[in-house]
Amino acid sequence: MIGSRRWPRWLYNAALCALAPLIWRRVWRESSPGHPRRERLGLIETTPPELAVIWLHAASVGEVLAARPLIEALQGRYPDHRLVVTTMTATGAERVAALARTAENSGPLGEVSHYFVPLDFPGAANRFVTRLRPTLAIFFETELWPNLLHACHRHAVPVAVVNGRLSAKAMRGYRRIGALMATALCHVDWLAAKSTADAERFRRLGMAGERITTVGSLKFDIGLNHDVCADSERLRTSLGERPIWIAGSTHPGEDEQVLAAHALLRQHHPTALLILVPRHPRRFDDVARLCESQGERLARRSQGESVEADTTVYLGDSMGELSMLYGAADIAFVGGSLVPIGGHNLLEPAALGVPVLSGPELANFGDVAEVLHAADALTEVADATELGEALIALLDDPSERQRRAAAGRAAIEANRGALTRTLAGLAKLLRQ
Repeated sequence: MIGSRRWPRWLYNAALCALAPLIWRRVWRESSPGHPRRERLGLIETTPPELAVIWLHAASVGEVLAARPLIEALQGRYPDHRLVVTTMTATGAERVAALARTAENSGPLGEVSHYFVPLDFPGAANRFVTRLRPTLAIFFETELWPNLLHACHRHAVPVAVVNGRLSAKAMRGYRRIGALMATALCHVDWLAAKSTADAERFRRLGMAGERITTVGSLKFDIGLNHDVCADSERLRTSLGERPIWIAGSTHPGEDEQVLAAHALLRQHHPTALLILVPRHPRRFDDVARLCESQGERLARRSQGESVEADTTVYLGDSMGELSMLYGAADIAFVGGSLVPIGGHNLLEPAALGVPVLSGPELANFGDVAEVLHAADALTEVADATELGEALIALLDDPSERQRRAAAGRAAIEANRGALTRTLAGLAKLLRQ
């Protein structure tokens, strides 16, 4: 008889085999010299026996940015270890490469390198773990891949889930495959949850309560990059003395609302400039065409186009510059929140002293939104009209903008500490 912990993964693997042609077709389309197919099969270099490896998996660019404090702390604390960061996406890989370049110029830090995470087929997962030989595996937030977790268990690799979050919506979805998730979670040695609510949801999903610690959100341990701040100041100076707001990480259906709000704002502040930063690079050209179709005078950062006095929209169609662009604005709207995406990182502009606006769809950042709301450092708007009105109110009241900027920074400072608690938990696993 198949053991109760084995049959859910057997069914999962049978489903993967049935879907393999579709999965492989997508991987084939996405592959490029910078996104090699062989890594998705677990075909990586074998780690020499004398080299200790810490492996951290973060899905995409947003997770890499959120994990940055932890990545840098691990580099500093374990300089004799090679830190391998895996991602699902090419944009995430680019952020890891940027961190690696920073490490090269920052003195005695541990090595950081990147692979694409293997597909969660049994052979690929086992091959990857066998060749990587990690001393510790760290999965960021909700990246729970049953075969990867099983491979770590099979090779006696301690596993931690850090910044663990599980929204009520995600919980309902995972409960449909509850047996599989319970099987996967039994291979997690320690889970550092963002909140008590997240911890309880993981427990209800099958994670042993004694292996869960509520540590808070790593996002609050965000640090300020002084080079980024200097670049923001230079950009702001070059844009001139005019009202500037930014809409960062926008999605389809949201760009139209942002442009409508900008049109409303310009009725009161005719010289206002919008910095518009779509979430996904593949949408840059589409958003540029949308702006032009609505009569906006557009300048594209990727093409080095100058922002002139009559420019109304500056398209931030470059990679890895969102923080710098946030810092050049008077007010920031964080996207993924006027459409049912779940929001993006509210703390990035807040840490830079920029007042923050968002829509109501904040399931992915509910804990962060709660803290900023309590500090009166976040304004939620329901639609384009409310967004335009909120922009007008803040631009008409410089003292209120300053108060909200100070409140946001104070809220971040008051909620730091998750990084220290996370590192303490990881240290125990590394000593095993």
